Amino acid sequence: MNLERELVAYKTLSYSKKTEQEKAIMDGATKQLFESGIEQRALQVGDTIPSLQLRDQFGTHLAVSDLLQQGPLVIVFYRGGWCPYCNLELRAYQAILPELQARHANLLAISPERMELGVDLTQKHRLTFPLLFDENLTVARQFGLVFSLPENLIELYERMGIDLVKSQGNDHGELPVPATYVVNSNGVIVYAFVQADYTKRLEPQVVLDVLSR
Repeated sequence: MNLERELVAYKTLSYSKKTEQEKAIMDGATKQLFESGIEQRALQVGDTIPSLQLRDQFGTHLAVSDLLQQGPLVIVFYRGGWCPYCNLELRAYQAILPELQARHANLLAISPERMELGVDLTQKHRLTFPLLFDENLTVARQFGLVFSLPENLIELYERMGIDLVKSQGNDHGELPVPATYVVNSNGVIVYAFVQADYTKRLEPQVVLDVLSR
């Protein structure tokens, strides 16, 4: 499975159905986010991740410190199940899960989306790894990944049927930028991918290569 190819194909199809104004709003928001420097402010290679304890989609509390005792950790921050690019990404990581486990690594995906929506996403895509509920983006904020959406983008999302208030249970108008981290058993980041452009994600094969090294 080539994630980049699938992402490009979806973006091409999606953009072909949008008006010039809609594309301008979305591209403008991405450009503004890139120029904000959020990619550089986020946690980077060599940083130690904060202590995390979150509930997964089934309400089970998971402590990252316990998982790190088992080996390295792959952490994927995604926007929500309403995001088609996120769905493609999660499915791609599900496809390589046996190879991650063969390298003694655990996989976690984190989003601000409510737990019951995580259950729906799990069933829809037959996911077998934890989707952690980051209430009010507390953890994403510790990683330096949170940004506020421009008002015109929020309005566009609403017209598209994307209700972040319902999805997250708050009206803060915030999201995490997509990010993938590979963390060693000491909690130190050994690989970081932080992307202001939500249509781009890290190819899972890169994660496997990092773990193999």
